[in-house]
Amino acid sequence: MSETLDHIASAARTDAPPAIMLDKVNKWFGALHVLRDVSLNVALGERVVVCGPSGSGKSTMIRCINRLETHQEGKILVNGIELSDDLKALDDIRREVGMVFQSFNLFPHLTILENCTLAPIWVRRMPKKEAEELAMEYLTRVRIPEQAKKYPGQLSGGQQQRVAIARALCMKPKIMLFDEPTSALDPEMIKEVLDTMVGLAETGMTMICVTHEMGFARQVADRVVFMDRGEIVEIGEPNHLFENPQTERLKTFLSQILRGH
Repeated sequence: MSETLDHIASAARTDAPPAIMLDKVNKWFGALHVLRDVSLNVALGERVVVCGPSGSGKSTMIRCINRLETHQEGKILVNGIELSDDLKALDDIRREVGMVFQSFNLFPHLTILENCTLAPIWVRRMPKKEAEELAMEYLTRVRIPEQAKKYPGQLSGGQQQRVAIARALCMKPKIMLFDEPTSALDPEMIKEVLDTMVGLAETGMTMICVTHEMGFARQVADRVVFMDRGEIVEIGEPNHLFENPQTERLKTFLSQILRGH
């Protein structure tokens, strides 16, 4: 099974160099083995959706890609740079990788504009005026430029998550990671965030998104990765994977997801 997965994992868009490469990555939390020999190549410009039941290792995997979690075995390379204890290499990687979390993580005492300009000014040393112009450009892209002077507490959850996406884009990342970005939202707010992400995908951004939103996966993903119990169980093009699951684990997961909707 793993040889087939390795082949599939490296087969997509072989004309482009991998933006992200995971090679036999293992991770433990104490005695709990949360990632088991995870191998995955993500090509430049590819959009990958990761799904699976709770506790399957999805969020841990993408948190390892920018070293919010450290892996104990195997290799992770981002844009050809290996993740290690080298702080300079880590800084270089984090400048290129934007991340959006379940919780919006906005600074409540800063306006929306200030939230978006903070990192470009302090990390990229961008002049304030240029950073504000860039922030307004991305707030316009996520369709909330009129909220720039407000504070996070004055916005809905969906609007705050769109601010979080705009804030990540202000660092001009080459890769975007999304960790269940709609799971904390009310149902009526989910669509506005997913629409924003669809628009971002259409720009050719390299994306890995952990989500249970199967409609989004069908619309946006080049490939879907199904994880369970710390392993990559199946990888494939969304329609093929959803309509022709090869394992009982994926069949069970899909039946539960469909029941939940």
